[in-house]
Amino acid sequence: MTIRRSFISSVVCLLAGFISISNASSIAQTRRVDVLVVGGGAGGTAAGIQAARSGARTLIVESTPWLGGMLTSAGVSATDGNHMLPSGIWSEFREQLYKVYGGPNRIATGWVSNTHFEPRVGDSIFKALASKESRLEVHYGYELISILKKGNRIQGARFRHLKTGKKLTVHSAQLVDGTELGDAIAKAGVPFDVGMEASALTGEDVNVPSSNDIIQDITYAAVLKDYGKGVDCTMVRPIGYDPREFDAACTDYYNDKSRIAPNVDAQKMITYGKLPNKKYMINWPGHGNDIYLNLIDQSPADRIRSMETAKQQTLRFIYFLQDQLGFRNLALADDEFGTADRMPWMLYHREGRRMQGLTRFKIQHIARPFRNEEPLYRTGISVGDYPIDHHHRKNPNAPQHLGFYPVPSFNVPLGSLIPAKHMGIIAAEKSISVSNVVNGTTRLQPCVLLTGQAAGLLAAKAALSNRHAVEIPVREIQQSLIDAKAYIMPYADITPAHAHFVSVQRIGATGLIKGRLQPSGWANRTWFDADSIVQWEELMPALQQYIGNMPGHKKAGSIRGNDLFWILDQFQKGSFSEAQLQSLFTDAGFGSWDAERSIRRVELAVVLDRLVDPFRSRAVDHQGNFKSP
Repeated sequence: MTIRRSFISSVVCLLAGFISISNASSIAQTRRVDVLVVGGGAGGTAAGIQAARSGARTLIVESTPWLGGMLTSAGVSATDGNHMLPSGIWSEFREQLYKVYGGPNRIATGWVSNTHFEPRVGDSIFKALASKESRLEVHYGYELISILKKGNRIQGARFRHLKTGKKLTVHSAQLVDGTELGDAIAKAGVPFDVGMEASALTGEDVNVPSSNDIIQDITYAAVLKDYGKGVDCTMVRPIGYDPREFDAACTDYYNDKSRIAPNVDAQKMITYGKLPNKKYMINWPGHGNDIYLNLIDQSPADRIRSMETAKQQTLRFIYFLQDQLGFRNLALADDEFGTADRMPWMLYHREGRRMQGLTRFKIQHIARPFRNEEPLYRTGISVGDYPIDHHHRKNPNAPQHLGFYPVPSFNVPLGSLIPAKHMGIIAAEKSISVSNVVNGTTRLQPCVLLTGQAAGLLAAKAALSNRHAVEIPVREIQQSLIDAKAYIMPYADITPAHAHFVSVQRIGATGLIKGRLQPSGWANRTWFDADSIVQWEELMPALQQYIGNMPGHKKAGSIRGNDLFWILDQFQKGSFSEAQLQSLFTDAGFGSWDAERSIRRVELAVVLDRLVDPFRSRAVDHQGNFKSP
């Protein structure tokens, strides 16, 4: 009897526990955090990790089961750009890929990128990085419902679980929009733009005659796997399939001569996004699986229908590869996404809403950073080197001339992350304040990772100090990024591993020594030219900009060791001796200081940085202008 009563009692307790759990799942949960990141995409994940590292209690709320967004959940696992700009969380992510696969050569498998990987591996790396941060939590499977706000002050957000319907309310000191389409910004009432601006409006020399609502083509990517020679994996013929839809995708099927002629055969097209372990990313723009759909203002239900439309086109393209081109041994990978149909969790969106921020980053800021009325380069917080890449082939109403506009490498200004009037919300991902044209390069994955990292840092500093994001000094954010071994200036020849990386980054951001721009197709660069000799002709205008009224100086030619005393005197930081210069040169590894020897650019950068600290001495506003001393 005692045993029976004990058993019944245990069952009752167990049932009570189940009932309690069931009831708990229907009860709305409320949380309070310092930083709330809406969306665990590339930018959102980086923002969440950096905010937590900066000491803020941080929560990422993501709708899919994965972290990484376009890099992982969307299956676009071949990175674009920043191969020679390895810094910050982008560098950490890439180093982990090297460890997984066995080095850089093992992931240079396709020809579109130097870095290819399986999406599931990318997700696991991001989750591993996130799990190391004790102040960071991630909630998966929740969709954004609304934004909490009071006037222009954002105070958090409400979410609903996609499967259980459970409600989640999060109060935050700072919110970061890491969504793919800028959904948090829209729900917060922050002004934004969608589509192309007329050239007359932006001042960009890109020949867009009038503003419109045209965005870039989107893609439902896929990952195929080689199931072995002789294995026929051909799928059932999709409804509506017609091979003519993909005419001109490659030279092996090109009949309609009115279409742009392809320049690759079928084999090269397949290896475009070849991944490790005999897999292939299918993200082909030339009459492949790009499609023109604008989901930005659609309801959740309509977005699902549009996603299905894009998915069906990709399935038709896969059948085209199998049936028409003979790749019958390739089929959707059975060990990637874990979805019922083996397709990625989400679409690849190349652009969405673009917030109207404190600054608008435009093509002239990239093409002429040192000769622009707005010296935004002084406020840089992330870097990129990819060309202006626009996908518009699937929309006949879109201009077709924006692909690969020549630009050097660049840095994204801090003001493009901050709304012009709203407080408590910061942009990451593709919703930062840029022109439509510039979005064609700032949207690429490594740049977005670094921009997200800066957004997380800014959010944490604002939350922990009870300040608005606009009140955080530009130099404070930049210095913290440099401390995290992240670029603020895009100098390809001075990496974070260089002994004088910090000095070059800081002096570069003052404009006292300016870089050399080199637009070069797929591999745009800005060089510091560390070993070049400094000329008076380049230094004097920069000194005049920084110091203001300055006595005339008629010298020309190279700057020599003895000239350093005159230069240092202009900063009015006291007098300096030969012994001090000799000690600095020796300590910096420059050898002996010589009064008659010409001074190299890296030497001048270190001298200025260590002796007069112009980076901290003159604050800059979000437009890059020097503030009064």
